[in-house]
Amino acid sequence: MEFELEVLEDLKNEFATREAERERRTQFGINRSWEKLSGDVDGMFVGGSFVPCIPQVARDLHSTAAVTVFTSLGVSSLVWSAYSSFYGRRPMYLLGNAFDDHRLSGAQVLLSVGAAVIGDIYKLEERGTAMGSFFGAVLVGLAIAPLAGGIAAEYWSWRAFNIGLGIWGLLQMLLIYVFLPETAHPNTRGIDKMEGSRKMLVWVNPFSSLRLLRSPNIVAVTLANTFALISDYVLLIPLAYTVGVRYGIAREALIGVCFLPSGLGNLVGALIGGRLSDMLVRRWKEKREGVWVPEDRLRAAFLGNLLVPLSVTLAGLATTYIDGPIGLTINLVCLFTNGIGVDAVITPIGAYNIDIVHSRSAEVMAASIALRSLLVAVVSALVMPSIETIGVAATNGISAVLALLGCFLIWLTIRYGDRMRAYVDVDTNCGPTAS
Repeated sequence: MEFELEVLEDLKNEFATREAERERRTQFGINRSWEKLSGDVDGMFVGGSFVPCIPQVARDLHSTAAVTVFTSLGVSSLVWSAYSSFYGRRPMYLLGNAFDDHRLSGAQVLLSVGAAVIGDIYKLEERGTAMGSFFGAVLVGLAIAPLAGGIAAEYWSWRAFNIGLGIWGLLQMLLIYVFLPETAHPNTRGIDKMEGSRKMLVWVNPFSSLRLLRSPNIVAVTLANTFALISDYVLLIPLAYTVGVRYGIAREALIGVCFLPSGLGNLVGALIGGRLSDMLVRRWKEKREGVWVPEDRLRAAFLGNLLVPLSVTLAGLATTYIDGPIGLTINLVCLFTNGIGVDAVITPIGAYNIDIVHSRSAEVMAASIALRSLLVAVVSALVMPSIETIGVAATNGISAVLALLGCFLIWLTIRYGDRMRAYVDVDTNCGPTAS
């Protein structure tokens, strides 16, 4: 009799847990579009809108484009992810938006927490598609931001435009406050485990997330997505100085239009990469009769690994050797193709990181973003000097080689992922037989 009561109590608890999870997923589904559109779209919009203004900012501040780009990048996502694990996603979203006006680094402040929200809500076989939709919504801002930034730089001023973004940020905070629920699972936040008042302020070490980089898997895939992303910056950062000068485009607004293909490509690539990664997870799990191997998701990145080096190489050759409308058209097609390739790499890798360290999803995303930001900041500072020294074609060629190296790192992780995970224990949540 006691055994039967225990079984009934276990079933009751399991049912309550499932109902709570279903309710949380439903609530998030209702408010998901507001979380994306009013939150992270603005993050990428803020960063992307600043890029066409770089020449004007560099002139006004008596600086260089490379230094301007270098100072635009940061690792502030570490702070938000650490505190989101302690206090929850929602308060950090609200507080993070108050500091969102940080140019290119501002977009990264909310990416780690946003990805953690996806990890909180969606199960394994849906996570890639959800991540693709999330990145896709985020990158809508990236698609339209340069055009808006270019128009503002030409007809208004980048300082006044920043004030306008600040006003929008206040409205955005209100929308997030109203529509975004807390998605962290019950009793998983640090504050849930504390005795006494929950209103106390606690110091959380933001650099503790970097310990996750001891994992060879996380480092390898982070380097892979960094090498892919570098091609984006190699094409976009000097666009006003390469495509703009080469084809006689001097107006900031028209330079902004040239960014649209890359942003739209990012949108398409994120959706394709995420859905494809889920399909591969299910297919390989069926082949192994229910056995899940996390690295199966990374196979979706090979599509992007093919498109990135091809597009960046062709863009460099077209800019160097092809004049007129034909050369400009080839460059725009390459920007669109590169955008698809970059996000077809980044999206499966983002979902993979959450798969293997699901209990610390915000922190693993932040650690990955921090390492990526550091490397991209250094490379961004070198792009303009490299173009001035060895030319556009050679600089793009180096970027293509790095993208191919990233492809090798992904293959290495797929081939030896289980051994790499076993080599250093960073509290991963998976094994070869996990489901």
